[in-house]
Amino acid sequence: MSALAAKRHIGALPDLSPILARSVTVLGSTGSIGVSTLSVIAHAREIYGADALPVEALTAGSNVDVLIEQARAIRPKLAVIADETQLARLKDGLAGTGIEAGAGRVAVIDAAARPSDTVMVAIMGAAAIEPALAAIARGVTVALANKECVVAAGGVFRAAIEASGASVLPVDSEHNAVFQVLGGGDASEVERVTLTASGGPFREWTLEQMRVATPKQAVAHPNWSMGAKISVDSASLMNKGLELIEAHFLFAVPPEKLAVLVHPQSIVHCLVTYGDGSTLAHLSAPDMRTPIAYALAWPRRIASPSRQLDLAAAGQLTFQAPDHDRFRCLGLALDSMGKGGLAPTVLNAANEIAVDAYLNERIGFLDIPLVVEETLNAAERANAQAQTLDGVLAADARARSQAGEICARLA
Repeated sequence: MSALAAKRHIGALPDLSPILARSVTVLGSTGSIGVSTLSVIAHAREIYGADALPVEALTAGSNVDVLIEQARAIRPKLAVIADETQLARLKDGLAGTGIEAGAGRVAVIDAAARPSDTVMVAIMGAAAIEPALAAIARGVTVALANKECVVAAGGVFRAAIEASGASVLPVDSEHNAVFQVLGGGDASEVERVTLTASGGPFREWTLEQMRVATPKQAVAHPNWSMGAKISVDSASLMNKGLELIEAHFLFAVPPEKLAVLVHPQSIVHCLVTYGDGSTLAHLSAPDMRTPIAYALAWPRRIASPSRQLDLAAAGQLTFQAPDHDRFRCLGLALDSMGKGGLAPTVLNAANEIAVDAYLNERIGFLDIPLVVEETLNAAERANAQAQTLDGVLAADARARSQAGEICARLA
């Protein structure tokens, strides 16, 4: 099918060539968001032509075999593996392709700084902070699929965005939904922004059941296909707490105007309520390729391989308030958002350490909020303002060390 025929096929859209000519860098290409991003790019090339959305660089943590496979299929100019011990394997796997290979933390940051129009930040955790800032410094469009770096370094990110004029587009389904409902505009007239949560696999479990929950049970998300860490965060509702902090940063909505509703079907992604009694909602099937495609094409839209929403098949849409007694991580995140400063940095760092310990079966599921709470309580000057990257990274390192000691004691 020719590009012209494809455009007619999807509804005679105006010329999309400026959108499709944008070059893309994908940081964290082997994770769930990275894989979905490459799926959207591959689909765009099938629909619009092989030159659509050229890829400047791909980076990965340690999964070198998948990175090699992706690079050979998508043909970036550069492929980088963060694990330096895998460089020789990466070079061997890309031999004869003309694709440049690199390795190490600095190489990942350098990849983010290379000339591309859009950078998809899909690296997990606080490791995304420096590459994301390198992309923002170029003043380009940054599609942000990592909430932790904003939670940990919101003030630093805000200053960097203001200095460079970069456009930061949220990729998390809930924040992308809010962005679309607001039209990318002002949230000052909003009375309330409500993010929805599936409730995760333990939505109806008792505390006694959660106490003995295995990592395998925690990562078995009922609706979404995600990585292990974010799946555990979804099970504890920490993910929703981090998302509230992110929404506070992205849309300048005060904490008292942010709310959460448990919505097991994961079809309604946000509700935006105004003073006149109107509530606007964003709905789509639970498929991350929908917000990814929107972020890559913004302010236009391109076809994606996402599932189409069928409300008749979905049947009922239900909602309920979250249970703060069973899911204490949500309250800890709300408290940290209220304190501001370095409290969210400490919260995020402690949670990453606790989740890692849980996934490696060193602590129990209900120990996660205990580790986070004790780390927050032990953190010195947790409510201080951090205006520099060095200050954030130092607070992050202290919190990780403290949380690691707590996990060792609980083991």
